[in-house]
Amino acid sequence: MSNPPGLREHKKQQMYQRLSDTAIALFLDKGFERVTVADVAAAVDISKPTLFRYFPAKEDLVLHRLADHEGEAGRVVVQRPAGCSPLYALRRHFLDGLDRRDPVTGLNDDAEVLAFHRLLYGTPSLVARLHTHLERDEAALADALGGGSAGIRVRLAAGQIVAVQRILAQENWRCIAAGRSADALRPEAAAAAEDAFTQLGAGLSRYA
Repeated sequence: MSNPPGLREHKKQQMYQRLSDTAIALFLDKGFERVTVADVAAAVDISKPTLFRYFPAKEDLVLHRLADHEGEAGRVVVQRPAGCSPLYALRRHFLDGLDRRDPVTGLNDDAEVLAFHRLLYGTPSLVARLHTHLERDEAALADALGGGSAGIRVRLAAGQIVAVQRILAQENWRCIAAGRSADALRPEAAAAAEDAFTQLGAGLSRYA
């Protein structure tokens, strides 16, 4: 008898996670370029074609770790409380992320997180793939801001917001990589985020 749909989906997600975790561990140990897709498949005891059914490209094995955050800004805007502006909701979400030490804010000094960031930003093909991820974030946010109709002005606004979040996160990560602790950096990171969103509000008043 076949597994019910819920169980099949659960097992599928488990395999996604297992493949990604195994690949990232190998990449961190030996280097992204030195590990092949066949190496990852062998480590999980599946065939290379089977692996490609889950991840079409080697880079996707790494970017899967960010999958839960893809389209997040758009979801924050769509799910914001009544009377709350898009920029206020996004500001609060980013500041809450700093408090949680969410790795996507860059404010996390866990050794494993730092190693992952070095892998991600130190590998050209992963950086290129990350841009595709950011483009999808921009599109989702533009769709949310425009209510399903994203003209050029809405797309420009979404691009500016995503760029600000990216730069804030990269600056936090740069400071952490230079030896600052997340706890010590938090007030400075929060102040920078507040200032950045204030600047966004001045230029994007319709969303503030």
